[in-house]
Amino acid sequence: MAERKNVIRLPHVACEVTLQGVAAVRAEGKTSRISAMHSRALAAGVLTPSLTAQNVQNAQALNEAIEQAISAVGARGQDVIAVLPDSAIRVTILDFDSLPAKPKEADAAVRFRLRKSLPFDIEKAALSFDAQPTQQGLHVAASIVLQSVLDEYESAFRAAGCSPGVVLPSTLGALGAVEAQHSTLVLKVGRDATSVAVVKHGQLLLFRTLEGVEAGAVTAERMADDIYPSLVYYQDNYGESVEQVLVSGVDKLSDVASALEAQTGVKVRELIGAKVVDGNLRSDFAGAIGALL
Repeated sequence: MAERKNVIRLPHVACEVTLQGVAAVRAEGKTSRISAMHSRALAAGVLTPSLTAQNVQNAQALNEAIEQAISAVGARGQDVIAVLPDSAIRVTILDFDSLPAKPKEADAAVRFRLRKSLPFDIEKAALSFDAQPTQQGLHVAASIVLQSVLDEYESAFRAAGCSPGVVLPSTLGALGAVEAQHSTLVLKVGRDATSVAVVKHGQLLLFRTLEGVEAGAVTAERMADDIYPSLVYYQDNYGESVEQVLVSGVDKLSDVASALEAQTGVKVRELIGAKVVDGNLRSDFAGAIGALL
């Protein structure tokens, strides 16, 4: 995974792998205007996203879906942003007084802090992190994935004829679509899990993945109840409430908006609108689109 996103020239194509399919998106140069999209469905059982177990159950089917999607947007032979399921990557937030200036030493310091909080050996994992200065020190957002799991996905992209130049979990990719100077809660509902994030001034302040809260599997009221602890945590730790809620991954925003607005007290809007490009709904490509913005 990429060590520091802000020093990398990002590819203009992102390809997202989800439980139900593969979605490729192309953006036009400096404008980041989305110019092409293509998706391919995956049969049940091809992919089983997990932090600790094998993810790819049918490599040939996944390779073919990625190849067809990236070929349709003209990305064969190119670097792409690989967007992976949230269930496969652990995202956590840490605060430090400071970190060593040398990258290897900073990496070791972050790994040391993470060693007892993961369901796998941190020394067998790939780590990327972004450190932002605060009045108290450094605010570090870290992404951790078992190297064996990362290898499964990266092998699929290479077999499909492209190079995964940057790797992101889906919700972190989707956060690129958030343009807000105020505290914003993002709720991204997936087929494997739902993730909750709070961002403000471009800084990730809270991130949680809610296992067992999948699209179509729970009621709006249950979803609202499940995000309540995150709302309380944010208010207690930052002394303020969220000022807007953005949602992605639900079939109809109206089905969940009332319950979420009652829980949060603020207006709920779509993270990415439902504009159609190349016959595809933009809202189905939140992780890939956000990664390009």
